Amino acid sequence: MVSPTISRRARPAYPILLLLAPVLAAGCATTRPGVPDGAAPTPPAVWATADQPGSPSQSPSATDPSPPAPSSARPSATAPRTGLKHVFPVRADDVDYHPTHGAYPATDLFADCGEPFVAVTDGTVLEVSRVDRYRKRGPQGPDNGGLSVALLGDDGVRYYGSHLSAVTGGVDVGVRVRAGQQLGKVGRTGNANNVCHVHFGISPGCAGKDGWWIRRGVIWPARYLDSWRRGGNKEPAAEVTAWQRRHGCPKAP
Repeated sequence: MVSPTISRRARPAYPILLLLAPVLAAGCATTRPGVPDGAAPTPPAVWATADQPGSPSQSPSATDPSPPAPSSARPSATAPRTGLKHVFPVRADDVDYHPTHGAYPATDLFADCGEPFVAVTDGTVLEVSRVDRYRKRGPQGPDNGGLSVALLGDDGVRYYGSHLSAVTGGVDVGVRVRAGQQLGKVGRTGNANNVCHVHFGISPGCAGKDGWWIRRGVIWPARYLDSWRRGGNKEPAAEVTAWQRRHGCPKAP
């Protein structure tokens, strides 16, 4: 989440407002409930492409007044890989971000609404939310991210982007994607305060009833973003693994 006073072009204000905004504790948390406790089948190795989606997108039925629940899948048991290609998560020339974030480790990537949000690395779509359930009077945390996508990279790291304006068709749970493949578009859903940006979080792929407090981010992404933006390939897997060894998968915020 960001301060409602931030405008897309008033970049000098971003760092100050981001650092001063106490509401970020609940802020750009994340959206969807986490992974269900019950076992789920290993995601199929289906690659989604622009002209051949990996699986059909689901939309709310006209006869059902309630939207479908956000979908998720358990992380695969496949051993993490190293040396994978990593790319900057927003494909645009004009993207701003600050190295810090309020209350917990994450980064807000400011870009024009509609710019492509892409897969950071090869992996499997882990969670998808195509419906904005956030309400100011509702719980602060589980639904803050609005439309969102979480990717479990083949490096064993979960990459999460929220506040999207749209999720790409065919990007569904269990679908395989490649680094640089579009997952959605920059937006301002959830508690984005009408500011176009993507909340970007890096975390382990914990399985639990509702791990939004993990999914929203547990390590600082800025140094990895700096590398990827320059065409480098700095990998966060070691830092994420070290964090999980110390903290496990917390059951509450």
